[in-house]
Amino acid sequence: MYIIPIAWLYVAVMMAVAEATNSNGTVLGAIVTFVLYGLLPVGLILYFMGAPGRKRKIRAQEAAELHHQNQTSLQPDAGGQASTDPVPPVGKEP
Repeated sequence: MYIIPIAWLYVAVMMAVAEATNSNGTVLGAIVTFVLYGLLPVGLILYFMGAPGRKRKIRAQEAAELHHQNQTSLQPDAGGQASTDPVPPVGKEP
């Protein structure tokens, strides 16, 4: 999956080197070339490619939280309160 961005960054580095070593080129021009032709496009592509994974992760977290809330609401005495016995103990009256 990452072979294309790596290859594109290699091409951008070679373009920047050519810009820096050219008789009319400058180091600043090489940096701008690398950022505009290399880092910016690759960063955007990787960000867009990662969107489905981020969305899937958020949905899984929400489902886990909902499942956890449902499990705790079904548990008796989940609130930490002392339970009360609805049936009084059987015994002799004083």
